[in-house]
Amino acid sequence: MRAWSNEGRGVPVLISNGLGTPHDAWPTINEQTDTYRVVTWDQRGLGGSDRPADESRITISDHTDDLFAVMDSYGIDRAVVIGWSAGVNIAFEAALRDQRRIAGVLAVGGVPGATFEALLHPLPRFLRPRAGRVGSHLMRYLGPVLNRLGDGLPGSPEHGFDPRGLSTFGLDVIHGQTLIRVLRRFADHDWPWYSRLARAVGDHPEIDLSEIDMPVTYIAGTWDSITSAERIRAASARTPGSRYVELPATHFVPLQLPDRMSAELSSLVGRSRL
Repeated sequence: MRAWSNEGRGVPVLISNGLGTPHDAWPTINEQTDTYRVVTWDQRGLGGSDRPADESRITISDHTDDLFAVMDSYGIDRAVVIGWSAGVNIAFEAALRDQRRIAGVLAVGGVPGATFEALLHPLPRFLRPRAGRVGSHLMRYLGPVLNRLGDGLPGSPEHGFDPRGLSTFGLDVIHGQTLIRVLRRFADHDWPWYSRLARAVGDHPEIDLSEIDMPVTYIAGTWDSITSAERIRAASARTPGSRYVELPATHFVPLQLPDRMSAELSSLVGRSRL
């Protein structure tokens, strides 16, 4: 398994990224070497990490094992965890497994379980899991194109498609070089394997959040069709003492509003027990 560190000297921050997303997707946070000691890793069979010998070992629980392995490898006892998209599932699994080691969770564009029910929110809710399974299968054939189009598709949780979401297109181009690096990494994925990983994320059941005893901030994009702001807001309501933030962005909110991500992380660290 390949991991990465910014070699920082500050507060330990572990990034539990979206599937196949490189560390480049968090430009301002990764650069703050005097503020945060940032570590992350490539999920099983993606980026520089090998597939597991047993290729069925790709559940959220297995990825959570990797999260703790990365912490152990870098000698980190406790950290604030940033989860993005599927990484939110992993972050909350880790929080429930060992709350002593997770000081807080910044959950961006993701929900803690039942991921496919948050997908393509203009669709009726009962159709979303089926659409998620079909979409996961199609990724093996249409991966890079489907992923890019889906992440940018504008919509709103209350009214379905809304053309105002088009105004967010191009915000990520402000960080064009970073965006190109991220997209090039995606273009190199083994998409049949990626499809299997995505399906495993969709099979992850909804997490009971009533026992969470740490600061949590949820961040949703109003125009995110991949993870409905409506479902993220509902998860926040089930998480004791959590903070909910909705921003005018798509699923690519870390690239569109990186300074806001840094500000929300700083706020969360201030509320944590580190």
